[in-house]
Amino acid sequence: MKHYQIPYNVQESSHSCERGAAWLFKGTTDSVMGDNSYKTFELNVKKEEPTLVPPAAETEKGLYFLSNLDQNIAVIVRTIYYYKSDSKGNEDVVEVMKKALSDVLVHYYPLAGRLSISTEGKLIVDCTGDGAVFVEAEANCEMKEVGDITKPDPVTDGKLIYDVPGANNILEIPPLVVQVTKFRCGGFVLGLSINHCMNDGISAMQFVNSWSETARGLPLKVLPFLDRSILKARNPPKIEFPHHEFAQIEDISDTTKLYEEEEMVYRSFCFEPEKLEKLKKKAMEDGVLEKCTSFVALSAFVWRARTRALRMVPDQKTKLLFAVDGRSRFEPVIPKGYYGNAIVLTYALCSTGELLENPFSFSVGLVDKAIHMVSDSYMRSVIDYFEVTRARPSLAATLLITTWSRLDFHTTDFGWGEPVFSGPVGLPEKEVILFLSHGEDRKSINVFLGMPASAMKVFEELMQI
Repeated sequence: MKHYQIPYNVQESSHSCERGAAWLFKGTTDSVMGDNSYKTFELNVKKEEPTLVPPAAETEKGLYFLSNLDQNIAVIVRTIYYYKSDSKGNEDVVEVMKKALSDVLVHYYPLAGRLSISTEGKLIVDCTGDGAVFVEAEANCEMKEVGDITKPDPVTDGKLIYDVPGANNILEIPPLVVQVTKFRCGGFVLGLSINHCMNDGISAMQFVNSWSETARGLPLKVLPFLDRSILKARNPPKIEFPHHEFAQIEDISDTTKLYEEEEMVYRSFCFEPEKLEKLKKKAMEDGVLEKCTSFVALSAFVWRARTRALRMVPDQKTKLLFAVDGRSRFEPVIPKGYYGNAIVLTYALCSTGELLENPFSFSVGLVDKAIHMVSDSYMRSVIDYFEVTRARPSLAATLLITTWSRLDFHTTDFGWGEPVFSGPVGLPEKEVILFLSHGEDRKSINVFLGMPASAMKVFEELMQI
């Protein structure tokens, strides 16, 4: 590997992601500091030595191709699942989870391999069959003592995830790392770390659900489609769009200084169905738009509010980024069970003056246009753009919305019922806002973000609708 150049986003571990795409979906225990509003309990977790769980049967060996959509987001995604059954304790949870993991890795064998660098200088999986890292842990309390688990607390949540010690880059972190933490009440937490280059949210959900089906002795509802070469770059590459999602914007508003000088504050804001309906009506009240979805209205609303709260000057360019699932948009349609990244980032771009001085329908229209821009030719142009430039999207003067509200992680049943709660660990970089589903019917959306203290004060006022 000495002869190959490691892409710069690979050279950073999950705890130090300041350049390239390393901001994209990272959650770290030290990424949310300066606001102790969620710190209500000191959780102590005793972790055993990690073991390896290889596939239960012989699997394919050799090098496994990753597409350019996989290359762009090679960062560690960390999620947790809280389980508490009224009829079943956690005595055999480790054995059940280990055996089922070993069995399901036969189908998802790339997760049992190790990341490497190809002769082209790209990420590739060496299918060694070494296995996933598995850690058994015990908490010093009952689950109820942790407090409100629906509010992200990166310090507490981080203890429920295993970080590979001494890892200098993602090549030294196995693609799949598991921690099962048992609580005194009979409940347990499943903590997962998966490299995003292995899967997007939909594929991750598919894998975890397959694992849970295996744990319950059921056949897999969906078999993984593992051939990622269907998304390889064209030869020769054909760039048909400008791809401003990669554009570096000058920070003429000096918002960087605001972040450096002020304490960071983190808050979540709940938008119930009534509030979301109100936003949609507001978006259509001037008659410019005939229809509007909750996601589009909320994204535009939050983009405007954050831009205003950060006091961006009228001439400042501002960009909104969010992921669109390309599975049904590719031609031909991506095969059922495709395991990998089939999402692309799309964008809306304008000046702060345009964003804030125009009616709400203007920003809503930009977001809607960004979604409809994603076609087969656009996505293949993105793949070819990376082939030629090896560029990563820039976050300068940008808001990135990560949507977890459409992912059904809350239905994953390993034999202890559905999780009491599931979600990402920590909050990614300062430019990122999370949309999380909320409430028993999951029709509400929790918006979670961090901002400098003075900006957060303004943002909170703007959230009153």
